[in-house]
Amino acid sequence: MQIINSIVTWLNFKRLYQIDLFKKFPYDAQREVLFNLIDISRKTEFGEKYDFKSIDSIEKFQERVPVHSYEDFKPYIDRLLKGEQNVLWPTDIKWFAKSSGTTNDKSKFIPVSRETLEDTHFRGGKDILALYTNHYPETGVFKGKGLTLGGSHQINKINNESFYGDLSAILIENLPFWTYFIKTPNQEIALMSEWEEKLDKIASATLKENVTNIAGVPSWMLVLIKYILDLTGKDNILEVWPNLELFTHGGVSFEPYREQFRKLIPGSKMNYLETYNASEGFFAIQDYPEENDMLLMLDYGIFYEFIPVEEIDKPNPKILHIDDVELNKNYAIVISTNSGLWRYLIGDTVTFTSLYPHKIKISGRTKHFINAFGEEVIIDNAEKALKEATVQTGALIRDYTAAPVFMDEGKKGGHQWLIEFEKMPDDINKFIDILDITLQKVNSDYEAKRYKDIALEKLVVTIAKEKLFYNWLKAKGRIGGQNKVPRLANSREYIDELLMLNQKM
Repeated sequence: MQIINSIVTWLNFKRLYQIDLFKKFPYDAQREVLFNLIDISRKTEFGEKYDFKSIDSIEKFQERVPVHSYEDFKPYIDRLLKGEQNVLWPTDIKWFAKSSGTTNDKSKFIPVSRETLEDTHFRGGKDILALYTNHYPETGVFKGKGLTLGGSHQINKINNESFYGDLSAILIENLPFWTYFIKTPNQEIALMSEWEEKLDKIASATLKENVTNIAGVPSWMLVLIKYILDLTGKDNILEVWPNLELFTHGGVSFEPYREQFRKLIPGSKMNYLETYNASEGFFAIQDYPEENDMLLMLDYGIFYEFIPVEEIDKPNPKILHIDDVELNKNYAIVISTNSGLWRYLIGDTVTFTSLYPHKIKISGRTKHFINAFGEEVIIDNAEKALKEATVQTGALIRDYTAAPVFMDEGKKGGHQWLIEFEKMPDDINKFIDILDITLQKVNSDYEAKRYKDIALEKLVVTIAKEKLFYNWLKAKGRIGGQNKVPRLANSREYIDELLMLNQKM
């Protein structure tokens, strides 16, 4: 093991030096990324439309190229899906990640170039291990295999030249051959589309493997671990995989699940690293396990811009580059990528917890919030309040969603939370009180609306029956892998569907 770790350390030395450079010189790193993207794409249809060849500054790029939504890009992407090339990006686009970031019926098809695979997603995977081994030089992670719990959709053919699928399926399909020696299960099982059958196959294939690291969305990884424990009759997963030491997670906040993982993977040697990646790119890595923010990776072929959330709906919002951002302010992310997404508003919001190096926390989604009464509750507020309520009442949460209760004749507005508990709180009324009080502490707008019940009454918690959210996602064909429950919504679309199903169960 010492020899393997020494070789890995030697291979990582250059990469760690590059990471250190962009930590110290973020503006220079980002400027280099942008002008490399512009130079490569100047002869594309998009590059000629916006005269890329005459852009010589970040400011000119911002003035000339408008911010785009997916709907703005859809006509270009529809042409790419039919096989046209050199539209947004000069190299051939043959892969499209079918976005499953929401439970919306509308699907997004995100172009994925070879450069995005190699220089963004695969580099991100290698950097996770580079940063981890730098932090834990005595790690045994390379002595065994990694298990990545990806999406539940196989690659589908659009035409003879183009294919689509979950991002995880596209990555698996394009992995270098040598990775099959360090990963489990095999590609055939990893790409299975039927979730229940896939669970069984993964469990059977990995029970006798030396799994040292796992990766995936926390909620679905819990389903797999519990399935394996039920199958084997073991009390915790270390009885199955005694050398497990790393869980790389992303997609949803880890906080509601942290205590469950501690119980299922007991022991002091287990480490957790959060990553921030999506169909559009790989953005950030938790570089220090003892901290809860992530390092923004500034040399992955992605140029970042940031819109203060209070400006998002203005006709000409203030848009900042990496040198202009401030700590603890909520920003919507705009990206320009090595797949030809130019000034694309991805829908996520972040706050910066550190500058030099630039570190972030995901604070929510531009569309996932509750602001029916001017309270502006975001996912970060919800997670903090839930954490406090669970800690003080001994509760464990499996899934949740929340939505407004709209004002009716003679009635004030409010919020309704639908929560599926893994372990019920010792006192549900205390849980509700703490949830409401903590929301007021972390959100002054919510506090103002709650003052003497002027605009908002105390929140209501409805207890979901076991497997409610699982059955809801299953009914929509969205179980497994990257599929997520919308945590907050400014309408009652999701919660009313769930409440109706809850009554029927």
